[in-house]
Order: sequence, then C-alpha cells, then structure tokens
Amino acid sequence: MNNLFGTDGIRGPVGTYPFTPEGVKVLGKALGAWSQEKYGSHASILIGHDTRESCTWIKDALTAGLLHYPITIYDAGVLPTPAISYLVSSNSSFNCGIVISASHNVYSDNGLKIHDTLTGKLTADDELRISELIRSFSSAYLQDTTYGVLKKYPDAYSLYLNALLTNFKSMILTGKKIVLDVANGATYKLAPAVFEALGATVITLNNKPTGININENCGALHLEGLQKAVIDTHATIGFAFDGDGDRIMAVSGNGIVKDGDDILALLSNHPAYAHLDTLVGTVMTNQALEVFLHKRDKKLIRTAVGDKYIAQALTAHSLFLGGEPSGHIILRDKNKTGDGILVALRIIEALEHTDNWDMVTFLKYPQITLNIKVKRKKSLEEEPLLSLIEESKKQLRAGRLLVRYSGTEPLLRVMVEEQNAELALSIASTLAANLERQLL
Repeated sequence: MNNLFGTDGIRGPVGTYPFTPEGVKVLGKALGAWSQEKYGSHASILIGHDTRESCTWIKDALTAGLLHYPITIYDAGVLPTPAISYLVSSNSSFNCGIVISASHNVYSDNGLKIHDTLTGKLTADDELRISELIRSFSSAYLQDTTYGVLKKYPDAYSLYLNALLTNFKSMILTGKKIVLDVANGATYKLAPAVFEALGATVITLNNKPTGININENCGALHLEGLQKAVIDTHATIGFAFDGDGDRIMAVSGNGIVKDGDDILALLSNHPAYAHLDTLVGTVMTNQALEVFLHKRDKKLIRTAVGDKYIAQALTAHSLFLGGEPSGHIILRDKNKTGDGILVALRIIEALEHTDNWDMVTFLKYPQITLNIKVKRKKSLEEEPLLSLIEESKKQLRAGRLLVRYSGTEPLLRVMVEEQNAELALSIASTLAANLERQLL
C-alpha cells in the first residue's frame, strides 16, 4: 500500500487530482471514515486554513465529504497551523484538526495537514489507513448526504492569541523595534497583534494577502526584504514566517540571517532548555552545530528530513527541543508542531537571558544544496544513479553528501557539506548535472 502522504500531509497543484472539487470530496469522505474508526461516532474536527484563494472551495468540498458522517466540524477560518495544533491538543472536545495549506509553497499549490489530539502529527499507520480509504472511495459514489454539522468557531483566533500572551505574560518588549515578515499568509494578523500587545514597536511586511501572493518573494524563504528593513529601520531584530506559520527565520539587528540551526543553538542556552543534554536535528543539520553542542556536553540526534520525524524523535526520546535548518522548530513543552510566533518569543527570552542580541552562534561548514526538477522519482538505489552518488562520495575529504527527493515538491536535492567551500561546490555541481541527465 502506497502512502499518499508526503513529509507534511497531502499536497499538490490545485486543479490536479486530488485537489479538484470531486477529489477533495473524496479526501473528506476518507477522513470522515477514518475519524469514525479512530474516534468513534460523533467526532469533532477543527478546520483552519491559510490565505490561498483555493482554500474557500477546498474547505467547502472537504466538509461536504466529511459530513457524510455524523461529525461536528468547527470552522476556525484563517489561522496558522500551530494554532490549530495547540487548540486541538488543549481542548478535549476536539478529536483532530485539519489545516488547508501548502505551507511555504506557491499559491497555486494547496494541501491538507492533519493533527491528532494525542499524537500531534499522524502516525504512519494513520497515514496508510487514510491512503487506503482514499483509494477505496470513488467520486461517483458520493451522494449529497449530510449527517454531520458545520459550525463557525470565531473564538479560535482570540483563544490562541491569549494562550501566547499568557505564556509570555512577564515579557516586556517596550523599547524594542521588531520587523515581521508574515508572508501574506496565515500569521498576517496574529503575529503583529502578539508583539504589539507585549509592547514592541512592530513593523510588518507583506501583510496584505490577496489570495495569490502568499510566499511570493517574501517570508521565510525570501529574506532579502526583511534584512533590508531591519537595517534601514535600525530594528532590534526581525522574524520571517512561512505561509502557514510553522516555520521561522530570524535576522539579527546587524542584518545577519539566522536559520534553524542557529535558532537551535540560541535556544539551547534558554533557561527552559539549557539543562537538556540532547537535541534533535535532521540529516540536513550542519555539522558545525553538532560540534557547538558537543563543546557544551550536549549531543544531537539526527532524523530524516521533515518536521514529523523531528516530532516523532522528540516524543520517542522524551525530549523537548528540535528542528530543521529550514526553520521548523518544535518546542514540545509548548506545542506539538513547529510554531513560528512561539519560537520567536522564546528566541527573545534566550537573547535577553544571555545578552546576545547580535545572535552570535557558530561558524557553519560550507553547505551547498542544489535542486533538480524531476517528472518522476526514480529510486536512488537503481543504476546508474547509485554509482554516480557513490563516486561523488569518494571525493569528500571530511564532509557529507546527501541526495534525497523532496517530500513536498517534484525536486531532487543534492547537498554537499565540506570545510572547503570550493570542493563542496565542485562535487555538488558535477553530481547534480550528472543526475539531471539521467532523470530528464
């Protein structure tokens, strides 16, 4: 049985199955059937979404499928993914949450993320069962039958806003100037409201969503505008979120970008996490972070790429701090998924505690990552791909080479990490070109 889920839910181009009106109804019916199996009859599901124009009709089609069963659906409207995760985990009346979002992807993509009240991210068994149900249903057999109830849930926004403010009620940001890039996405209203309520002077970029400008040259994947704004306004610090608010990148007051590896280093000195002897990263985590932690008698556990694997490792090892270079940072003591706004506030606490407002961390080993567009994901264990990769590994001196397919996009990623930057670029460029020729 093939798993239809990628590293973060089900995702794809709008207008291509399953993200067609009938396809989304099938997704809804499958999720409804799964919820009946897992939670019993009369399950309660909280639904939120980002600012993509397709979210409206996807929500309508999804609920039409779900309502084939006696389910109560609560519509939270536009809300970041971590807000849905938190509300589902903290309110026993909800069995699970569904977020309609394609995260950092372009507006023409969309997706579904499902959050379980107990486990947070779905288990592999859940994903396989839902995938099986999706394949078993045909749109031809979907009737316009309604057994469930759809309700608006306007309190969701204020509940999460108040939860964040309660967690940081002693924080005073008066005198701090903070720039936020909200990516024309789900944090566009919530993020500035949080920082303003704590007393900061807030400059907000990209906070006018049109439905088609989410992540467009802005947010966590495009930091040039944030860097310029921080420098031009003499700001204390800047933060960028992605379209659904589960990623964060930071920019120091002198305009230096700080990625997820830097953020883990900074948070390892936070009073809540300084005592921890183990953090969780991924195979993409820079080796220099591992050295940084080792010098402080801490170790790093590596997982596959994807915040669901970070979450699984944190739970399995009873740990609380983990993340990816891309900016998915999970603070398991506070939320079960990456939470950009929460992490930003924790970063500020760490900087105040250590008086490290320049955000000094460590010198990274040069890391080159090249992306190759692919039409199909051929096994990397097949020839000649395997031999090309193995021959490239032999050229390494003291570094690492990783070749993997993206779990959310039709891309093959080639990463080479070496202390010699020229060698890293040479190996990565040659291997990427050779692989591209084989995958055309």
